[in-house]
Amino acid sequence: MEQIGSFEREVSALLPRLRRFAHALSRNTPDADDLTQSTVERALRARAQWKAGSRLDSWLYKIMRNLWIDTARFRARRQKFEAPPEEAEKLGDDPTEGLEARVELGRVMQAMERLPDEQREVVALILVEGFGYREAAELLELPVGTVSSRLVRGRTALIGMVGRR
Repeated sequence: MEQIGSFEREVSALLPRLRRFAHALSRNTPDADDLTQSTVERALRARAQWKAGSRLDSWLYKIMRNLWIDTARFRARRQKFEAPPEEAEKLGDDPTEGLEARVELGRVMQAMERLPDEQREVVALILVEGFGYREAAELLELPVGTVSSRLVRGRTALIGMVGRR
């Protein structure tokens, strides 16, 4: 079993003071605990940089302060460029409306297939493609009155078929 060295014992003895300083910097217990742990980890990794005979507490406080500055900078950048997690719930579109529209469109298209040919072509030209009555009449080589009456009958039939569930 490896014995704890002098460096580790001195760091361990400073833990209560480090934690108090971490709490003073962070102002909350979870952040203070994380900061203390990170400080000790960094000190253990960098122990060769500490000069024996110098003040270990000052060296550890400097490590802690630098870590806290890095943490504060990171949080500021993240806050500036990232939305809070609760905002993620508001991102994107609610698919419900689109899904309902697709279902309704499917029902209308099925109903259009059941219309007689002459009503379906008038409904398609005027209601779907956006042609005017006169344009549709010229295209189909029919009087405008005939186009109008076919559209009324086709629309009424569609409403009756789609209205039923």
